[in-house]
Amino acid sequence: MTLISRRQFSIALGTTAAWPIMARAQQRVLPVIGYLDPQPLDVSEEARRVFRQGLKDKGFVDGENVAIETQFAGHQMERLQGLLAELIRRRVAVIVAASGPISVAASKATATIPTPVVFMVPEDPIRLGLVDNLARPGRNMTGINFFNNELVAKRLGLLHELVPTAQRVAVLVNPAEAIIAETLLREVEPAARAMGLQIQLYEASSGTEINAAFAAMARARPDALFVSQGPFFAARRVQLVNLASRHAIPAVYSNRASAQVGGLLSYGTDRLNWYWQAGIYVGRILKGEKASDLPVVQSTKFELVINAETARMLGISVPPGLLAIADDVIE
Repeated sequence: MTLISRRQFSIALGTTAAWPIMARAQQRVLPVIGYLDPQPLDVSEEARRVFRQGLKDKGFVDGENVAIETQFAGHQMERLQGLLAELIRRRVAVIVAASGPISVAASKATATIPTPVVFMVPEDPIRLGLVDNLARPGRNMTGINFFNNELVAKRLGLLHELVPTAQRVAVLVNPAEAIIAETLLREVEPAARAMGLQIQLYEASSGTEINAAFAAMARARPDALFVSQGPFFAARRVQLVNLASRHAIPAVYSNRASAQVGGLLSYGTDRLNWYWQAGIYVGRILKGEKASDLPVVQSTKFELVINAETARMLGISVPPGLLAIADDVIE
């Protein structure tokens, strides 16, 4: 048996104990992206996958050279302030605000700190107070404007063209998404008057309230339904489409996914492209560009999707003119 001196043992022990400390010191501290999602985990995976692809296209991979800290609001807007405060406390490198209400909350939360924010909003970000100028935002924020609110009149017009005999149109909004609801009503009411349509307003901010709203529609018997945009109704699209079918109400939606699950008509921008572009912008910021110098991206491609099978079920004959301009007709 080999004997070593007490001094040699102490040196060996000290060297061994130092290894974990040295290893930790050698580990790189990854920049953290604070990703704040309004939707529950189970309905946002595809969008987050596309976001990660945008990041990858700029050279960043989650877990390798960047870390993504995702917080889910789960449509509970009252949780926003706490979630934002936690991301700010962690000193994240950039915040991704994946909805209009979250973007406005992030703007207020970062007003006195330099943390950059990449937003995704359905209306003019200048009107929302997020930026000073679209070409040069001038603050700590930039992002994507996907024009859903600006498309309200167009979406209502397409519904009227598909159902020309309609006179009373139910409008379903989520009062918990106050900014979206207020903007929609500001746009839809004058558009309806110009088309000679009467608006009947219904509100819902939970699955139970959606059921109650359709029960009220069944009694009032509107001629058509206009479903507001927003993350909550996008997540509840199957429930909405099933209820509209059960009550035989022709309905228009803002996202392709609703038409794909049986909705009659949708008109809006390519939703997944927003997330890819957000990933690109986050990557550019991580490489040293300033959010204030990155122009707000404005969607330029709008999709009209018609579900011909649903139209037949409702006894609606789709005008040839609509079929000709549709980006997709689902048979």
